[in-house]
Amino acid sequence: MTSKISHSSACATAIRRLALLAAALLCGCAAPAPKPPVATGTLAQANLVDIRSLAPEIAEDLKYAGSDNFVGTPVDGYEAAKCYLLRPAAEALAKIEHELHANHQRLLLWDCYRPARAVAHFVRWGGDLADQRTKAAHYPNLDKRVLLGDYIAPRSGHSRGATMDLTLLQCDARDEHCAPLDMGTPFDYFDPLANTDNPHASSTQRANRDLLREAMRRGGFRNYKFEWWHYTLEPEPTPDTYYDLPIR
Repeated sequence: MTSKISHSSACATAIRRLALLAAALLCGCAAPAPKPPVATGTLAQANLVDIRSLAPEIAEDLKYAGSDNFVGTPVDGYEAAKCYLLRPAAEALAKIEHELHANHQRLLLWDCYRPARAVAHFVRWGGDLADQRTKAAHYPNLDKRVLLGDYIAPRSGHSRGATMDLTLLQCDARDEHCAPLDMGTPFDYFDPLANTDNPHASSTQRANRDLLREAMRRGGFRNYKFEWWHYTLEPEPTPDTYYDLPIR
């Protein structure tokens, strides 16, 4: 009799546990919590390296360290105009830069690793509907209210350290003078025309976008189809980690 009671009690306990687990799964409570941004340590400890330590002559115009960007002011976390990437991404990008030299071409970097605090700055700016200073240059055809969610997310792949924004330069035969190829839109242009395969781009602009995409593809990077300038190393070295270390 005792063993039967114990067995029944154990079965009832197991059933209750299963019911609780099922309820948790239904409400999403059992889903693993996302990893928080890394907010301590140094860039070196995170294996984030300055791209110029591997490609000293790579061209840079790091927009968020200054005021020439869609926010219109230096962005939180950008204390220096430097491009940091996780070492595997930096090494792959340096290899692409070297290989482009054979065709008298170069890369021009606009953004690389992006601290999580910079993304929070973008979100605050997106919520400030009174600030329209950069509308003409960055979102002339859109209401600012649509930028949050559609164009500005609360988290960015840039904060994972293997994504960059860039374009392609064509140089003369002596590599003395280089100019950006016509891609159809400026950087951070919030508009469907910035979609990599947008049919309204001219044939020359589409060909130039394809040149950049093919060079990056050969180096192991994939394009984000809604932004012709946006590339991520595949697979990402730390796909679940968002870093929040200031760029210095």
